[in-house]
Amino acid sequence: MEKVKSLADLKKISESFKKGIDLREKSSHPDDIVQVKVAMATCGIASGAKETMEYLSSELEKRGIEAIVTQTGCMGYCYAEPTIEVTLPGQNPVVYGEVDIRKADEIIEKYIKTGELVNGIIPQNYETID
Repeated sequence: MEKVKSLADLKKISESFKKGIDLREKSSHPDDIVQVKVAMATCGIASGAKETMEYLSSELEKRGIEAIVTQTGCMGYCYAEPTIEVTLPGQNPVVYGEVDIRKADEIIEKYIKTGELVNGIIPQNYETID
């Protein structure tokens, strides 16, 4: 653990712990809240996935939307990076491609808040076997 040299350092460490605790508390009932997975493989990061993830995390919190935003590895859609998978409670996941900050804002406002699908969906190209 790093040394605390100022009040700002202490606040930064405190916020980091709060985020970790918040994630653990939300993970006890993940099916009841919005889940957003951001593909953070090399191609995603190079295309801006880090900025997209930071934006989604901060904006969902600012707007009072209970959500878990996590990173995942490659989703196999390198041509459409940055990609995110959004799962609304009780619904199947939807994968969006080429998600920059402007597209992320549209996804929050239309899809996450109202359930209205927006352009940029990557079609499901597989079927599950029962």
